[in-house]
Amino acid sequence: MSNLCLYFIKSPEKDRWIKGDKYLRSFIRRLLRGKPRPGGVEKVFINLCRGLDQLGIDYRVNVPFSQLKPSDKVAILGAGKHCLDGYTQPNKIVAGIGLMTHPSEWPDLCSQYPVIKYLQHSQWAADVYRPYFGDAICDIWPVGIDTDYWSPSANTEKKVDVLIYNKIRWNKEQLYLDLLEPIKTYLISKKLSFKEIVYGSYAEKEFHHLLTQSKSMIFLCEHESQGIACCEALAMDVPVLAWDNGYCLDPNRFLWGNETIPATSVPIFNEDCGERFNGIINFESSANFFFQKLNEKKYSPRGFILQNITLRKSAETFLTFFN
Repeated sequence: MSNLCLYFIKSPEKDRWIKGDKYLRSFIRRLLRGKPRPGGVEKVFINLCRGLDQLGIDYRVNVPFSQLKPSDKVAILGAGKHCLDGYTQPNKIVAGIGLMTHPSEWPDLCSQYPVIKYLQHSQWAADVYRPYFGDAICDIWPVGIDTDYWSPSANTEKKVDVLIYNKIRWNKEQLYLDLLEPIKTYLISKKLSFKEIVYGSYAEKEFHHLLTQSKSMIFLCEHESQGIACCEALAMDVPVLAWDNGYCLDPNRFLWGNETIPATSVPIFNEDCGERFNGIINFESSANFFFQKLNEKKYSPRGFILQNITLRKSAETFLTFFN
């Protein structure tokens, strides 16, 4: 009998100043910040497990490689190249998402190990990997959203016109001046109330609470392979106006040898979800159109999520990669 064996192995923390200080630093972080929030790649793994639970599929987590049986199905989702250290088994591997940032960091992955699929959440991200791993190995798998938790509250009055989700990652000083501040000025001029939440500095419950109060969200991020937070807002039936400049702006692209990488900040998105603007030049016209449709209740983002990326649907898609 075969087992589904899933792997999510975090990068081992290293000593920084003296031997053993990694334990002390970990303790102090937990003391000051509380229980650490799962990162994006870990959330992918958690949501996959939840989807498999809903399907009633048994699986095992982080089984020692030496204990794998020849019939076992193996999926390794992250995080980092260390995840495959010591893997000498012949079992075929479905891998992806968090093993590397760019395929140039591990171009011989599929010759080193029996990887039959390398997954990315969206088309543009998979296209980055295709020249390295080939069309047959690269595939697309959006992770599911917990639509029971991320669901609108019928009893909460929406007092906030706009929630600004700030995930600007690079060139912050300039983009705050050229993009964020003009957007706030526009909202003030239109007498639209707003709150701002900054990626990496909030608890999940806070984001959920703000979404229950918000009529819409402006999503500011250079690019996303999926954009789980944006999908969570859509699942809460909150329409989104997204900055979508059209390209990957990660400064590491110069090191990767690919200065121009077409990308999007909202790969899981359509006209039911909201609108896009590519820069501050066309923000006002896009915003005017967005808020008009919003007032007319023309958007139905939750329906889009329910149709495409629930926990259950995502887990069902994931299982097909073993066929």
